[in-house]
This record gives sequence, structure tokens and C-alpha cells, in this order.
Amino acid sequence: MSQPLPSPTPTGHQAPTTDTAPPTRSKVTGGLAALACAACCAIPLLIAAGVLTGAGAAVLEQALIAVAAGLAVLALGMWWFHRRRNARRAAAACAGCGC
Repeated sequence: MSQPLPSPTPTGHQAPTTDTAPPTRSKVTGGLAALACAACCAIPLLIAAGVLTGAGAAVLEQALIAVAAGLAVLALGMWWFHRRRNARRAAAACAGCGC
């Protein structure tokens, strides 16, 4: 998907656009959070297969839930900081030309 070209300002300069797509590091972190969540959902299958005991599953479940939540918060934070930084850069680039 291509981004629209910035519209020219009254001074003839191109107004910068802000990149709102999540950065790669945020996508990777979000993927790891989804993987931890999927592993948590697979715990009953591991118990049925005899790989885990009930006590081990309880500890593993709590750890995976905490890891998945932490990674999700981290991914959202990185995306927010990315958007904030790009918006600040666009505003600083546009401030000198009278946009």
C-alpha cells in the first residue's frame, strides 16, 4: 500500500507526512507475545501428552501469561514512541517553512 504524497504548502514546500505503521521491532515483539499466548493455550495438550505435570503446568501458565502481557505492553509502547517521534520530526521539519 503506498502512502499519499504530501500536499504542497503555501510556500511551495512539501509538508512531511507521519509514518503511523508499527515499526519492525514492535511487530516482532507482538509476534512473540502471540507465540507466548499460543504456548499458554497449548498447556492442556502438553498435560494430556504427559509432558507436563499439574504443578509444572500451573507455574508455566502463570509465567507465560505474564510474559505475553509484558511483551504486548512493550510492543504497544514501542509503536507509540515511534508515532510520537515521527510526529515530532514532521512538526520540526515543517516549522521552519511556515506550514
